[in-house]
Amino acid sequence: MRETLITFLDDCKNRGDETAVVRWRGLRASRWSYARLAASAFQFARELESRGITHGDRVLFWGENSPEWIAAFYGCLLRGVVAVPLDLKCASDFAARVQDQVSAKLLLTDQSHANLNLPILNLNTLTDTVSRHSEERVEAQQIKADDLIEIVFTSGTTATPKGVCLTHRNLLANLTPIETEFSRYARWERLVHPLRILCLLPLSHVFGQMMGIFIPQIFGAEVYLRESYKPAEVIDIAREHRINVIVTVPRVIETLRDKLVRDYEEKDGGASFTKRLEKAERRHFTRNWWTFRSIHRRFGLRFWAFVTGGATLEAEAESFWRRLGFAVIQGYGMTETASVASISHPFRLVRGSIGKPIAGQEVKLSENGEILVRGENVSPGYWSDGIKPLTDEYGWIRTGDLGEVDAQGDIYFRGRSKDTIVTAAGMKIYPEDLEAALNQQPEIYESAVVPLDGPKGVEALAVLIPGSSGADLEAAVARANESLAEFQRIRHWITWPESDFPRTTGTRKVIKPLVTQTATRIVSKTVTPRDSERSVILPVVSQVIGTNVSGIDPSATLADDLKLDSLGRVELLSALEDRYQVELDEAAITATTTVGEIDQMLREKKVVTSTYPYPRWALRFPIPLIGTIFYHLFLLPLTWLMCKVQVRGAEHLRGLDGPVLFISNHITDVDAALIKSALPARWRSKLAIAMSGEILREWRYPSEKFGWFYRLRMKTQYVLGAMLFNIFALPKQSGFRNSFAFAGEAMDRGWNVLVFPEGEETKDGQMQLFMQGIGLLTAELNVPVVPIKLGGELFNVKQRRQFFVGPGKVTMTIGAPVKFTSGETAGAITRELQTRVDQI
Repeated sequence: MRETLITFLDDCKNRGDETAVVRWRGLRASRWSYARLAASAFQFARELESRGITHGDRVLFWGENSPEWIAAFYGCLLRGVVAVPLDLKCASDFAARVQDQVSAKLLLTDQSHANLNLPILNLNTLTDTVSRHSEERVEAQQIKADDLIEIVFTSGTTATPKGVCLTHRNLLANLTPIETEFSRYARWERLVHPLRILCLLPLSHVFGQMMGIFIPQIFGAEVYLRESYKPAEVIDIAREHRINVIVTVPRVIETLRDKLVRDYEEKDGGASFTKRLEKAERRHFTRNWWTFRSIHRRFGLRFWAFVTGGATLEAEAESFWRRLGFAVIQGYGMTETASVASISHPFRLVRGSIGKPIAGQEVKLSENGEILVRGENVSPGYWSDGIKPLTDEYGWIRTGDLGEVDAQGDIYFRGRSKDTIVTAAGMKIYPEDLEAALNQQPEIYESAVVPLDGPKGVEALAVLIPGSSGADLEAAVARANESLAEFQRIRHWITWPESDFPRTTGTRKVIKPLVTQTATRIVSKTVTPRDSERSVILPVVSQVIGTNVSGIDPSATLADDLKLDSLGRVELLSALEDRYQVELDEAAITATTTVGEIDQMLREKKVVTSTYPYPRWALRFPIPLIGTIFYHLFLLPLTWLMCKVQVRGAEHLRGLDGPVLFISNHITDVDAALIKSALPARWRSKLAIAMSGEILREWRYPSEKFGWFYRLRMKTQYVLGAMLFNIFALPKQSGFRNSFAFAGEAMDRGWNVLVFPEGEETKDGQMQLFMQGIGLLTAELNVPVVPIKLGGELFNVKQRRQFFVGPGKVTMTIGAPVKFTSGETAGAITRELQTRVDQI
């Protein structure tokens, strides 16, 4: 029986080298074992001791999800230090108000927050900082079950933030029943061990901690930490990393559903998919799994369940995934109940239910249907110069949520009591009911129902985001009304002026007060039609370029008018995707693309798909083995026969651990083959080579205007190039992010990468300016860069079109490897790399 959370750290140490956490840094995936997690926790506890930070002191956590975050959290547990986690995107003034309350002695962060005026430790370099301390186990101080472990501040909109105090007892009240239940199925888990969990929740939230730290350790699972909510990226990660469970908020699950529906609509209008989905309603999940096996292949055959909480999941969304043959496990709770009050059993799911109460806890309904919770999971109180109790005299906490409980004890969420709209006639309208009816209409992307003060009292106002431009919203509202009772019917509606509603940073809940404020202005005509049609991308453009561009014309182009180079366009699209939760591929966004065109893509939720090829199959066994054997038996001897390159500086590769990024000047179209033949076997055998994306696309997808023989020849070139040289696309104008992501994946598999930063062959024998993208690629890969310079008579050989060259007439000089520190700009890295190649 666990008495404190510190026992989880003992489990970490016992699991040894099993993978605990995987987190992406730039383009690379960083893996931490359970043993490393424990060792870093012990080191951090000693770091706290050396700083005089002890039992009861507070430490602010303000950074992205990472294994360092988890190790530091455990280190605090060992010292009895209270963690104060902050939302990554919370405002600086909010953090300052939190600090005024808790008087923390240390800030852990991965960004600059100098205004808090307290000592800072950088999470990105935490491992190096604490490396001076011993990795041996630290004996915990006198830690008791009722000791505070953290203070979680739940509101960023009030003048005085409200901090929820949580103890070891609170979290264990939720974790122990889950661990007990899991023990009944542990023998079956061995068949799929290790479970892999993709956690898209912030660790600054208690639900994120439960699903990203503690519950995975009960299973001995691998946790993959990712901040992205982009549907295509989530699906790719699930497939490539063989994920079993995705933990996220309802908004992401709904966005994934929308993506699948869009994909099928693009194929055949979605008619056959819709028909199959309707038939799946009453069928067994195994038959549905087979019916929709193509979707299961997209997610990977190991993936089977979503776990969601933090907000309300639409009933239609739950039904959608259930019909496809996936499980949707819902939990219900709040920060004050240590994130969980009830949870669905993964093998006994009840449609529409948020589960039964956790064992040992009590849930009941008040006279007006409000959910009340009592148990050891309930926080002892709010932080206010000590702890201020939050329960009534009988230990019950009011959740502010409305619910129903059936005869079997299953709970059904019915909305927020404070959001309930009470009309002049005394009728209660629950916004969730109206939103569910509206969101089922194909013309409506999303809705939010808020109160409107009218001449006859309070009424319901539907705020709508169209699914596409020109959507007939009036007809959609009329259809929605058909499914509602007379008193519920929507009589007032407006169109929201942006692509998405304002949302909280962690749970992605719609911030209803802000929607109400804007909607009230629109109704009172203080917002002009011109304002309501304003560009949705200009605020993001202003953020990227650091200048207010609010008055720019929709016909403005990204390059000529906004002065965005290729790197700037990458940054813009990434920022737009993060803000509006859509997918945009810069392969279709060129220098001449206008602001209005991108606005239209966002308003219509249009997904642009790149056709550049990225042959991941060539990196997987047995293709590399086959390619290596064929290359060394035939191509390498032929290359040496035609041109035996004289190598200089090979000593710079000695003692260098891979993977590395090779960069070289570009003289001929056979430079890659020459470099591969001249490298030592160790580096040559696992080398992925970037080449012109436009050429590679032509090979992979030859135009139908050519004859069948030409198309076959092009496709054969592509397959052989991928097998023998591991080529992948690096487009000249756009599409860089997919190329960079492929390079990162290749390096995670132990491959070295070769790039020609000039982008094209020299015309006069002189090295051209490097493209800015090489700086960004270098920074995000975070590996040593080895500069290479081809020379000798190579350019003259090219001019003479000479196919056979005597030994030693072509040279390849290898420079000293260089690795850049974090914080250096892409432009500075690009200039430094060009100088190093030029001066070899």
